[in-house]
Amino acid sequence: MDDEKYTISGIPVPPFLESYNADLPKPGEYPFTRGVYPTMYRGRLWTMRQYSGYSTAKETNKRFHLLLERGQTGLSVAFDLPTQMGLDSSDPMAEGEVGKVGVAIDTVEDMKILFDGIDLSKISTSMTINAPAIVLLAMYIVVAEETGVDPSQISGTIQNDILKEYIARGTYIYPPEPSMRLITNIFEYCSKQHPKFNTISISGYHIREAGSTAVQELAFTLANAKTYVRAAIDAGLDVDSFAPRISFFFNAHNDFVEEIAKFRAARRMWAKIMKEEFKAKDKKSMMLRFHTQTAGSTLTAQQPENNIIRVTLQALAAVLGGTQSLHTNSMDEALALPSDKSATIALRTQQIIAEESGVPNAIDPLGGSYYIEWLTDRLEEEATRLIEEVEKIGVLEAINSGFIQRQIQESAYQYQLEIDSGKRKIVGVNSYLQDENLDFDILQVDETIRDDQIKRIEEVKANRDDRKVEIALQKLEEAAKGSDNLFPFILEAVRARCTIGEICGTMKKVFGAYKPVDTI
Repeated sequence: MDDEKYTISGIPVPPFLESYNADLPKPGEYPFTRGVYPTMYRGRLWTMRQYSGYSTAKETNKRFHLLLERGQTGLSVAFDLPTQMGLDSSDPMAEGEVGKVGVAIDTVEDMKILFDGIDLSKISTSMTINAPAIVLLAMYIVVAEETGVDPSQISGTIQNDILKEYIARGTYIYPPEPSMRLITNIFEYCSKQHPKFNTISISGYHIREAGSTAVQELAFTLANAKTYVRAAIDAGLDVDSFAPRISFFFNAHNDFVEEIAKFRAARRMWAKIMKEEFKAKDKKSMMLRFHTQTAGSTLTAQQPENNIIRVTLQALAAVLGGTQSLHTNSMDEALALPSDKSATIALRTQQIIAEESGVPNAIDPLGGSYYIEWLTDRLEEEATRLIEEVEKIGVLEAINSGFIQRQIQESAYQYQLEIDSGKRKIVGVNSYLQDENLDFDILQVDETIRDDQIKRIEEVKANRDDRKVEIALQKLEEAAKGSDNLFPFILEAVRARCTIGEICGTMKKVFGAYKPVDTI
């Protein structure tokens, strides 16, 4: 049994009272409205996983060590735009973008530097990567192999959610059909070889950042999730062989109570979908486990210190909603990448909620509130209706036709109209304005990073076995033309020191490139 918890007044806090709201299922029981685990944070706190990455692997490694020393409990990697697009830093298309919004990773040698001094058997790592997710995961596995860690024991998550890239974010490479093949290849390979790794983190976060409502975030995320499950089943996988490693990634926005209700509704909806529609038998297949990030789109360049308060409320909503891991944004992110100081304040925000607020002492502490329960029900009802509307069209067709994108665009437009008219108040933007001068430094990224990365690529190429590279890429191309699982071929290419651009470019020759639909 977990340790006894007390209020500041010394009153013992019961983890859960069955006598209250007896009609609600217990925490850890289907449909998991009140939480996926029986003891929730009484047994273990959420993972504090700050999203970090900029410049070179060496610089990002320093930030990792800083945050770990200051109490972070998991890693989360932000990759730069060329890496997200499967391009080498030397590619002409990468000019001006190397190391700017994340870390540049061109080969497994960069990945080794990124995790230098970090034991991959003792830390879980989340990687926000989609179109080239199979390549970056292969690099992570090879780093484990070459640093003496049993690859079957590594843990973490790759985002690997390509559908929301077509909907909301834009870092796609291939058309939907081959992209879905790569995702199911990862499901299949990792279910056998890397059972502790979450092979997809289906993201509502970016859908919300593009301007969706909470209802749309729920609906489009779960509709995408159903599409992935169907694709894996169609590829011959048993639902319970891969579904326990599916995870989700949600946004924590400004409407405090709506966000809490959204997380509760998401758990209940997913449990029903997996049990009733996909006939999952394993309880873990029905559990919606999720990471949360506070809403970047709500951060303001005006009066940036106000962002600390916004992030605190959003983080508290995520915790009250039962998140499994959390990233808190830094106050200066509307201006630049986070400084060491602002990243530390963001981490301290989580630690204060965990250690001082008393909120983690009770499970689903707001459960049973008339407003929470009513709003949870309403969000589920409205999101379910929207899922049904999308599925009448078909998710891929709804994306290809621009139906989903137009829904989000309209919501974003209406939200902005409310701000512009003053109907929706944003402190420091359209209310309580003041003259101000920034009194803190913002992070500057060195403009010579691309030159350094190109030199590193050249060094790797000079020291690798060109024949091995040629054979690995030839085998990958032939496999891409057939129906084999591509993961083993990509692993061999990574071991041979092929670059991300060479590997993704080889598959692009076979799969082609995605051409987006005009939704305006």
